[in-house]
Formats: sequence, C-alpha cells, structure tokens
Amino acid sequence: MKWKEQLLSLTPYQPGKSIEEVKKQYGLAEITKLASNENPFGCSKAASDAMQKDLSFYALYPDGYAQELRDTLSNFLKVKPSQLIFGNGSDEIILMIARALLSPGTNTITSAPTFPQYKHNAIVEGAEIREAPLKNGGFDLDKMLELIDENTSVVWICTPNNPTGVYIPEKDLIAFIEKVSEDVLVVIDEAYCEYTTAEDYHDSVKLVERFPNVIALRTFSKIYGLASLRIGYGIANEKIIRGLEPVREPFNANRFAQAAAIAAVGDQSFIENCKEANRKGLEQFYTFCKSRDLKYYLSQANFILIDFAADADEVFQYLLEKGYIVRSGKALGFPEAVRVTIGSEQQNAGVISAMEQYLKDQNDRN
Repeated sequence: MKWKEQLLSLTPYQPGKSIEEVKKQYGLAEITKLASNENPFGCSKAASDAMQKDLSFYALYPDGYAQELRDTLSNFLKVKPSQLIFGNGSDEIILMIARALLSPGTNTITSAPTFPQYKHNAIVEGAEIREAPLKNGGFDLDKMLELIDENTSVVWICTPNNPTGVYIPEKDLIAFIEKVSEDVLVVIDEAYCEYTTAEDYHDSVKLVERFPNVIALRTFSKIYGLASLRIGYGIANEKIIRGLEPVREPFNANRFAQAAAIAAVGDQSFIENCKEANRKGLEQFYTFCKSRDLKYYLSQANFILIDFAADADEVFQYLLEKGYIVRSGKALGFPEAVRVTIGSEQQNAGVISAMEQYLKDQNDRN
C-alpha cells in the first residue's frame, strides 16, 4: 500500500475510556463519566420523542440537504438557509474545510494546546501547521497574526478553548479578524457557545454578516445532549458554503439526528436550564480549588481544567479506580492537570470528594 507518508506517524484521535470498559476492568458497579464534555442531563424530551415518531424510515436515505432542519435553524438564527452547512458532528466540517483548502505548500494557523483535529487534518492534507502557544489559557491572537503569510489558507480559533474553557472577548476577536486578509478563512469553533455567560462573548451571526471570510462552527453534541447522533453545522456567507458543499459526503446527517435536532432547537427552556445548572456546577469546582489552593482556569464551557501539580495520569488513574472517568491533561498539553466535565450537583460532589481523598493520600505519602 502506498500510504501518504504523513500518515505513517500520525496517531488517530484517542477518545476517553468507555463506562463499560471501566466497569469490566475494575469490577465497579457504578461509573460516572466526566471525560468527554457530554451533557449530564441528557437531551430535551422533545428531541427524544421526535426520534420515536416515525420508525418506518430505516430503509430510506435521509434528506441529503437537511431541508427541514435547515429551515428551522435559519429561522432560529435569522440567517438564510443557504448560509448553513451540516456535518456528522462539527468534526466533519473541520475535515471538510481542511480537505477543501489545505494542501502541500499551504499553511494553517492556530494556538496550542487546543482541539487536536485542526492539526490532525492539516497533517493529513500535507499542509504546514503553525501554532502560537496559549496565553493565559486563551488564544494568543497577536502571535497568530505574526505567523500568517501569503501561503496561509485557514486560521482556527476555538472559543471557549478546549481544554481550558477560556474565551476571547468580542473586541479582541473583531480586531484580529480585521487584520486577516480576506483570502484567508477564519474558522471560529464555538462548540460550547451555548454555555457561555460572558457579556462580551461574540455574536457569530453578526461576524459572518460583517466579514466575508468567517465561518462559525457549532454542534448539537454538547448542551443539546445529542452526541451519539453526530450532528453539527457551520454558519457562513453563501460563497463559503458553496465552496465547501462539494466535499461534503452525501447523506452525512442521518434522519434521527435531523429529527432530534429540529425538536431540540424548539426547546430552548431545556437549554437555559442546563446552562444555569452548569454555572452552579462550575462554582462547586471553583470552591474546591480555592480551598485547596489548586490552579485552574475560569471556564465559559462545561468543563474545568484543574492543575494538581502532580502527574496527570496518576490523578486520572486514582479517580478512575474510584469510579470517575475524567480526562488526563497529558494528551491535552497540560501534563499536571485533569479536565473534568461539569456533571450534576451530585456527580460533582462525588468526584470532588474523590479528589479530596487523592490530595489527602498524596499528603500522607509525602
């Protein structure tokens, strides 16, 4: 096989451990998964009901243009239907962008550490990846501007950033985009935007209207609680969408996902309740970190990155054996931290108690 040379040393995306795997390995009856930033409250009942309405379409392809979902979102967002593109999760749209715009001889810019698929897809396409180190957990936009040249095709911005939860204030984001050439696509990955409470968080619809080279990516996997259905979308001007459509796989948004997403958009009270519960959950972790003098980032997402000043894999393993799956920061670029998804009040209290015990045991050893 004549594989692309860059694939030979490229590691595939590594998801967190599954609940079933941990139960079997450690003989535990109950597991709390707080590793993948899923919604601990599930999805809206309206969304789950929508998937049960018509079970006769298993043998039929989904609507390849997702017309009903497209119309629903365009009305909700106040954009034209032709300004939307759908993917098998927003991950697939990231792949589409890389496939459409990146190739040998081009480069792409981001900060690091951040969501790894920007870099992963750039490597697959043979493009050069240029990364500016994070600044206080957020994207260093000034350093990123310095990296842009005539061969730059795509700039990736994750706000709130994964894995830190730090966001970019709107004025800073606008000032950055104004300095980027219009022939460079600026991708704003805002997978966690529905969780944000910062008053100066940007309005992506307004940014898309103002700047012809901006696309915003969103997902139904996080606050909408539809991660298993894999559906996300992009918002941009019609020219960008037309450019991306030829690389979109046919029928990439399945029928169940489309039906659930339509219903989920219509139940914004569920979203508001999840957002409020998330803020309260973050406060539980902030209180714990302050009491133990642990470093952390203020998060605008549904997770928190906590620095234990210890080997991240050790902390991860300790919590795992207590029945809590979190994410080791080693693979995320923070070797002494763990990233914890905000759960229900009870789940948060449970993992915090396990963390307290870890710190006690660590102190006893020292």
